[in-house]
Amino acid sequence: MSGIGEAEQYLLKQIRRGDEQAWERFVKRYRGRLLSFAQVKLRQRADAEDLVQDTFVAFVAGLVNCRGESSLETYLFTILRHKIINLYRSAHTRRTCLIQDVYKSLRTDDGGSDVYEYLASDEATASVYARRDERSDLLRQSLAEALGSLVDGYKKDPNFRDLEIVELLFYCQLANRDIAKIIDVNDKNIAVIKHRCIKQVRKHVARCSDLSGSDDEHFEDLLTQVWEAGRLSCPKRSTIGAYLLETLDEGWYDYVDFHINTLGCQFCRANLDDLKRQTTEDESQRIQARIMESTVGFLHKPR
Repeated sequence: MSGIGEAEQYLLKQIRRGDEQAWERFVKRYRGRLLSFAQVKLRQRADAEDLVQDTFVAFVAGLVNCRGESSLETYLFTILRHKIINLYRSAHTRRTCLIQDVYKSLRTDDGGSDVYEYLASDEATASVYARRDERSDLLRQSLAEALGSLVDGYKKDPNFRDLEIVELLFYCQLANRDIAKIIDVNDKNIAVIKHRCIKQVRKHVARCSDLSGSDDEHFEDLLTQVWEAGRLSCPKRSTIGAYLLETLDEGWYDYVDFHINTLGCQFCRANLDDLKRQTTEDESQRIQARIMESTVGFLHKPR
């Protein structure tokens, strides 16, 4: 997924000016997919609705922090995920489903360590922190470009089998032997694909930044974080809609089906659920009214 598009930039500009109709369109556009995402994670629908409402409140109250580095959908999903994680922490609960959720359940209880931690210096000076932040940003940008190029190549070829393997390697961090069972490919072939991809990514990033001293474990964690943050292999919402209508070519249909139902991409499943539920407009209008009531006041506050 790329950064914010022209249409989203225009909508965001209207919202920043305090345009209530623009804000209403914005809430209507994204509320369903966010609610679908939250409901997968939470037992109670009321909890899901509360967190979605809190997500829109947090978004509109912190518009200054939205710099357009990712799409507005991805930005909203990020806010919502943080709120779900905080709720899990307070309730000391965890739920797993599908490949991505199983992978995430194996992470540490605090939600995963900082993948940039290995860049830190023993001398905690302001200049060290500045250099670390600059290097982290450079690494993130370079990795996003390298991985994005990799994914685009697989889609244009098209080579969906290798794309599925790479998703399981870097998006989910599964072991070669586990991927071999899912894809029905020899694990030695998977090792070759993994080596080739990492080599390609390192070569690209090395032209922009110094990766010397980063170990493989941290490097793969970094790949996963960048992949997930950018949703690099997620199909467009229109593609998911075509999948729902069964109008995609066979290769694309099978890939989207894998991405949603086997890999279990939480974001794309939320989009699919939202598309399925668009006929239940009465319920949607109730949630729309609730969100508007709790957020519209922020539009008139001086910034």
